[in-house]
Amino acid sequence: MSSNKIGWNFDNTYSKLPKSMLSKLSPNPVKHPEIIIINQNLSKELSLNFSGVENEELASIFSGNLLPDGSESIAQAYAGHQFGHFTMLGDGRTIIIGEHIDKKNKRFDIQFKGSGKTPYSRNGDGRAALGPMLREYVISEAMHYLGIPTTRSLAVVKTGETVMRETPLTGAILTRVAESHIRVGTFQYANITENQKNLKTLFDYTIDRHYPNIKKSKNAAIDLLKIVIQKQAKLVTEWMRVGFIHGVMNTDNMTISGETIDYGPCAFMDIYNPETVFSSIDHQGRYAYFNQPGITKWNLARFAESLIPIIDKNKDQAISTATKIINNFAEIYKKYWLEMMKNKLGLFDENENDEILITDLLMWMYKNKADYTNTFCYLMKENIRENKIYKNDTFIDWQKKWLKRLGFKNNSFENSLNIMRKVNPLVIPRNHKVEEALDAANKNDLNLLNNLLKILKTPYESQKNIEDYRDPAPLSKKKYQTFCGT
Repeated sequence: MSSNKIGWNFDNTYSKLPKSMLSKLSPNPVKHPEIIIINQNLSKELSLNFSGVENEELASIFSGNLLPDGSESIAQAYAGHQFGHFTMLGDGRTIIIGEHIDKKNKRFDIQFKGSGKTPYSRNGDGRAALGPMLREYVISEAMHYLGIPTTRSLAVVKTGETVMRETPLTGAILTRVAESHIRVGTFQYANITENQKNLKTLFDYTIDRHYPNIKKSKNAAIDLLKIVIQKQAKLVTEWMRVGFIHGVMNTDNMTISGETIDYGPCAFMDIYNPETVFSSIDHQGRYAYFNQPGITKWNLARFAESLIPIIDKNKDQAISTATKIINNFAEIYKKYWLEMMKNKLGLFDENENDEILITDLLMWMYKNKADYTNTFCYLMKENIRENKIYKNDTFIDWQKKWLKRLGFKNNSFENSLNIMRKVNPLVIPRNHKVEEALDAANKNDLNLLNNLLKILKTPYESQKNIEDYRDPAPLSKKKYQTFCGT
């Protein structure tokens, strides 16, 4: 096929790991693939060029019917704690077709999601529906433009087949791009395989691929743990910044690279409520908005457990060392969170009362059911629709304290505003607007989807005629829920 014309440049290394860590197989062919969307911006970043390729050929490529030269498709094995319960897992409906190297020599996994059964599918059909695949496309791209580390979406195709869930749905395949798909769950799996060398092999591979700078350090396992803790603490801080709720923070959904992965029952919070949960299967609120930092620490503790055999030959010493490192998480996260919230409020320098000022605002937002995103927009004097809650006496009193704090050490409001504008989005993927776009796309109308994607590309800039995209969802007695898509 036209691999050279497109620019594919595969160099597949994960497939050389022990056989127990993966399965080599091809995607299941589909009947009538049809291109729905291709991410032209991302393709350029990957040094790929699809401009001279017919849609029919593109549909064949992104459905797996026509694999590029140099590809070597595999499904990865991994384990994971799902809602706290350990289970053996693996790529049940995804296949990595290879590792593409761009012109800057950066390596990316190219993965199909919804490409058919694998040895890890258990009772699943290995397929995916159009709605959830377009949801991942929209949210992952929105996260990218919000400046949050994330996997990306390169394409979505319809398969021409029906998938059965509670009702018959249009089948689809998403092409996902990631720095890698190595997860905490991958280490958990390697740690319990019969071959004790698997853990060290995976560890060495991960260091080579992601963190070669620690290769010769005194204790690379300790350094890797510390790096992943920092990356994940930063990542969850970024989620909290924009009101993002992942919804399924199982250990198999935490990457060693620090990218957000798996946009199943994810959503963005409108009204500020720390207990917000959208996932239809999260009955206890384990992955609620305010629980995300704690779950991040919990997942990292499972990662640390997996590294015990490498940290120190003396198991008790290894456990003691890992425990001390994990127990630093709260302090690391608190530092990032406080810095992030100070940026959202444009606060310069140090002031002992800053945390109280921040907490008072959040408490007011909670009590008054204020919109999280729009409250910060209001403080930036952005044009949001008039809302009487901002005339509330308690809020006015808080605002006076905030403005006084902004003038600390003769700082100007303009200086603060410059910081605030970089971290407070004017638009987020409002849940009701995402659902509208997906409903229309399921009826073969892509206009709303394309318009939404265009607006989400510049979330920090003022745009004309986007009031509808900035409004929270209309109040409803029906609770908004999202689903895994499996």
